[in-house]
Amino acid sequence: MNKKRFIVPLVIVLGIAIYFVFYHKDKTLQFVPKNADVVVIIDVKKLTRQYVSSFIMHPSQWFGGEASHEEGISLQHSGIKIPDFLQIFHVKNSKFSNWYSVIKLKDQQKFLAFLNKQKFIDKGRNLFQKDHFFIKIEGNHCILGTSNSDFENIQNQLFQSSRQNVFNASQFIENTAGSISFISGQKIQNFSIELNAGDIEIKNRSNSDSFTSILSKLEKKNAFLEMELDAQNIKKYTSFFNKSIADSSQINYIKASIELEQVSDTILSYGYDDNFNEIEKKTYQKIVQPNYVINLQTAVPEITWQYFVHKKWINAQHQFTIIPFQPNTIAETKNGFEIKSTRKPIPPSPNLKENYIFVRNSMLLSSSLSTLTDTEKNMISNLDYIFYGNKGQDYYIKCKAKKGNLPSILRW
Repeated sequence: MNKKRFIVPLVIVLGIAIYFVFYHKDKTLQFVPKNADVVVIIDVKKLTRQYVSSFIMHPSQWFGGEASHEEGISLQHSGIKIPDFLQIFHVKNSKFSNWYSVIKLKDQQKFLAFLNKQKFIDKGRNLFQKDHFFIKIEGNHCILGTSNSDFENIQNQLFQSSRQNVFNASQFIENTAGSISFISGQKIQNFSIELNAGDIEIKNRSNSDSFTSILSKLEKKNAFLEMELDAQNIKKYTSFFNKSIADSSQINYIKASIELEQVSDTILSYGYDDNFNEIEKKTYQKIVQPNYVINLQTAVPEITWQYFVHKKWINAQHQFTIIPFQPNTIAETKNGFEIKSTRKPIPPSPNLKENYIFVRNSMLLSSSLSTLTDTEKNMISNLDYIFYGNKGQDYYIKCKAKKGNLPSILRW
């Protein structure tokens, strides 16, 4: 009888604790500035529940190495307050590669010690840098970014000015691990992020079956990249880099196939022998080269050609110089132009008459990316392919992991 008296309150207390640790969330988003045009929201507690669930279901991970355990808990003891919703944003009119987030600090001294342990360089005025990551401490907050060019603007908006509107998580995310939202004035277009056992899906609608047939065809191919886009998709993609290129070039369709190959590259250098005679030295290195064919369609080929010439993208040898992997040739076709590598030409794949980009992971790719960290290389090595598809107002992205014994969340 006495045991029951203790068990019931214990279960109630345990249930309340589980609720507050894993389910209770503050949906107020304080760290999204007014001039943000893209916002990524991560539901930290939902992601934690998925991780814990996967961890429990895979006993092989219960007794992991000591190093990985220390790395996992280091962030929890770094002096930051882990939010219920992690807010990552892009500032309007800044570079596409510039992304930021703001985190509260619980203990600034612990956080400084954490930065020192992670080998961040103190740039002065509470600014720290490691590789292409920047951190600025502002009172009991820190701003993280892939650049520091918008730090002052973010500081003024979030910490120094009186804020009239604060976003709510329900405006961006609903029962998924995350979301990507595009903001244009008062309009917000949301895309859900769902973390499954073997893949990550990003979509603006719940139905993704319409892309199954395209994927089934592309999964059978071994090419590094297959792409087919219409005028609308071309305009959306080129707007990230040059807002006028799609209109100026008049290109309304692109089809591309790319394969990767490792080849021997000869490097010539010159030196002198003991008698000061000039001698030629040859050294060889393995490099990764793409073999490709790209078809461009345009309603007015003359305007497109003039645009390429004006931009100096075509030289006297009719090589398309904006593609750094040469040699190649550009030739006029019935509906536009064809660009292809000349070292080892490949035949174009059949048209699917769909809008898609399909990139398959390759060992040759990861081996050539020497600037990546070990963590980044590990993430790429576990990736099988990335797929983007568009049909009318439906958009779908799938990041498929390679087959393995563990779900994606435990590998990444």
